[in-house]
Amino acid sequence: MTDLSDLAPAAWPARAAAAWPAVPLIAALALWAYAIRHTDVSALDDFGLLSALHPTFWAGLGVLTAGFWATARHPRRPDGWSLAYVLGLLVMERATQAVLYPAPLYAWAWKHDAVIDHLLTSGGLQTADQLGDMAVYDQWPGFFAAQAALVRLLGVDNAAMYMAWWPLVSSVVLLLPLLLIYRTFTADRRLIWTAVWLFCVGNWVGQDYFSPQSVAFALHLGVIAVVLRRFGGRGGRRGRSGQAVWTVLLSVLVTAVVVSHQLTPGMLVVTLVALAFTRRHRHWVPVITTVVLFLAWCLTAALPFLSAAMPDMIRSIGDVGANVETGYGATPTGTGAVATSWAARLLSGSVLLLALAGVLRQRVLRRRALPLLLVAAAPLPMFAASSYGSEMIFRVLLFMLPGAAFFAAAALLPKVRTLAGEAAAREAGGHAPPAPARRRRLPLPSLPPLRYAAWAPLLALLAVTFAFVPSYSGKDRINYFPPAEVALVRQLFDRAPDDSLVVAANRNYPLAYEQYWRVDHYWFLDDDRSHVDEIVRDPATVLARDMAAVEAPAGAYFLLTQGQVANSEMNGQLDEAQLRRVRESVASSSRFELLAENSAGVLYALRPAS
Repeated sequence: MTDLSDLAPAAWPARAAAAWPAVPLIAALALWAYAIRHTDVSALDDFGLLSALHPTFWAGLGVLTAGFWATARHPRRPDGWSLAYVLGLLVMERATQAVLYPAPLYAWAWKHDAVIDHLLTSGGLQTADQLGDMAVYDQWPGFFAAQAALVRLLGVDNAAMYMAWWPLVSSVVLLLPLLLIYRTFTADRRLIWTAVWLFCVGNWVGQDYFSPQSVAFALHLGVIAVVLRRFGGRGGRRGRSGQAVWTVLLSVLVTAVVVSHQLTPGMLVVTLVALAFTRRHRHWVPVITTVVLFLAWCLTAALPFLSAAMPDMIRSIGDVGANVETGYGATPTGTGAVATSWAARLLSGSVLLLALAGVLRQRVLRRRALPLLLVAAAPLPMFAASSYGSEMIFRVLLFMLPGAAFFAAAALLPKVRTLAGEAAAREAGGHAPPAPARRRRLPLPSLPPLRYAAWAPLLALLAVTFAFVPSYSGKDRINYFPPAEVALVRQLFDRAPDDSLVVAANRNYPLAYEQYWRVDHYWFLDDDRSHVDEIVRDPATVLARDMAAVEAPAGAYFLLTQGQVANSEMNGQLDEAQLRRVRESVASSSRFELLAENSAGVLYALRPAS
């Protein structure tokens, strides 16, 4: 046992000072845990999780941000504390939904689970003749094949058992390549960790969910990290001999990207081409490797999809206006949807404006971190390449963010250091150059113990951190499916024979693609607006006519759930009153038979014509 009387008088104060960062971190997580226990998500409104969260969540987020800022700016604080705060931020950002909601979010996540189930059921890939439009997933099977193997390895029934936690896991995985990229240019821990924090709060786009994009983006950053750190043009025999190993690693990473996702290889190519035009990274091996692997996959496994999609892809090239507009069915409608949409825009705009301020303010970064500036700017031409289902603007923001966050962090710091600048100073005289004399300014009134200039960056950091919540969780009324909705849809697929048809307003419901290899789907809000208007005028008659072609023993089913209603109403399609009219028309028609009904929706079957 240690005799406390033998400790030096300053030992206890020193230890207390060293452990001080734990206080706000623990307090923030305690407030978060209390908020989770007292948040009710049973009746979300148009503001999603924003209005449902208990106020202590915001208090915890504020304490966490302030504690991080004080810790990251301390010159001698170990990096472990900054990492702990970033992990705490990711828990509050990404784990909140996983803890609060008893079912996984996002219809697309459920769709990807269905693709994995198909691979496990069929035992192999299939063509468009067998799967129709869903064959595209078999032409980029990397993510799904890996997840099928993971499902078998874990011994679970399906990926839905763990996909609610995927946003947290995929976000934590991004930290390693981000740190490698940032440390390529600076050893300034304040700049590194502030950039990581801004990346986490600026990444509201939602591509961290259970999807090929989440893995492909992490691999994309891994390739960029390898290129920046190992293909830097240092020269020398040792560098050239080591490049063979890194080229092999690069090829593995690029191959994993190419076989998993359609868009990410294109983003990777334009980024590597931009880097190749800098003097330090004028190395064409990464570019050639990526282009060859990308073309090889496109001309073989992915050729059926590309052959069918190529005419539309060619027509969209150069049509910037059409490529960034949202259009019918993707326009936020209603106070909550519009407010959260503007919160997301303001968040991205703020990060980009801070990045511009960092570029203008920190002259050393414009010279020493030019490759990272190119990484941020390279995705911009993709606006002219394709609309990518009206999502190109969001994907461009995602791929710009790693570089933009670095320069945005520089705008919040008084002065930054770069590795190249420190090396040049050592070569010149062995010491860093003296700081230039500052011009005398009139003294400003102060708020003890910090001046206004020290408060402004903290307030900016708090603002963008708080803005993440409505940007990321503001559409949870659309994205969350309660257990009753999952149970209702599961009843449908438990009873539907092969070659059955499911008719629904849109695809925003759980298990929407369940058993897609044997059951067809028709979402009438995806049809021409004239036909949608015809359905609204006489719902039961028109729907019965559309469903009448199904022959026994297959069945035709009409499904309407609260997820469909929320998606239609908040994205400018049919409002709640119009969909209620559709439901009431079907309910009163003798052509339809009620099979199941609960608080989340209804399920009807079309009776055979007499």
